[in-house]
Amino acid sequence: ATRGFADIILPPGLGERVRGLAASTATARAHGAPFRHALFHGPPGTGKSLAAARLARTAGLDYAILSGGDVGPLGHAAAPKLHALFDWAEASPRGLLLFIDEADAFLGRRHAGMGEDLRGALNACLFRTGAPSHAFSLVLATNRPADLDPVVLDRMDEAILFPLPGAPEREAILRLYLARYLGWTPAGGAPIPKGAGRDAQGGRGGWGLFGRKSRPDPITLVGLGDADVAAAAVATAGFSGRELAKLASAAQAAAYGTPGATLTADAFRGVVAAKVAEHAERRAFAGGAVGGAGPAMVMGV
Repeated sequence: ATRGFADIILPPGLGERVRGLAASTATARAHGAPFRHALFHGPPGTGKSLAAARLARTAGLDYAILSGGDVGPLGHAAAPKLHALFDWAEASPRGLLLFIDEADAFLGRRHAGMGEDLRGALNACLFRTGAPSHAFSLVLATNRPADLDPVVLDRMDEAILFPLPGAPEREAILRLYLARYLGWTPAGGAPIPKGAGRDAQGGRGGWGLFGRKSRPDPITLVGLGDADVAAAAVATAGFSGRELAKLASAAQAAAYGTPGATLTADAFRGVVAAKVAEHAERRAFAGGAVGGAGPAMVMGV
């Protein structure tokens, strides 16, 4: 059950915990044992949703996702809808992994100003998870675990932190996405996981219906080597996996903005510098700063 995580780049300790959870979930399904519930927490873009979906697939469970932000607008219908959702989960013939993203949106701490609708939704979830389940595994994801109600935290058998990737993980992630978006292959170093380049822009472009190309033109890479990717991994300290994917996508866009869809090493370094500056700007926004980030912030990411 753990082989399905081969192309997900996680720090060694985290990877072992997620693979262990997948193995125990598969064992529970095979032997009719109760499923475990888990909390995935950490900064945005660090792989929580991807890991949950892959966990369900490798363990052989059905998979469903609910955004916590969609519960509040349901108003008085929130609690009945959640009960119906759990009824449906318990009817899954294979077992179900129910993934609730942004769980703090409706499973937050109870307080005097909490509306009755949200309180009812919270109570419905607590009621349906009060006993071990042989039908479903609940996985919550949040960037703000301290905001969750203590009883919700008590329901979780595992609490797994998804941190921002370190330099080795950033380089591996960049390799994966550059293969996927640019068709890049390394001259040496660590291999790219099997299947990572399935979306890479290789082969001959063709034309589909209504004059649209069925496949984009291949990208020509000039001088882009392992050293450039390693340098980019160092420069992108503090980036999430999602930000690294956007960097690779920006490099693809830069290539298609040139005649012949060509990306040079210098152009790639320019994309990296722009994304590093953008990352610093986002940090400034999150910190409440007014105006753009100065050079010191750009260099300090």
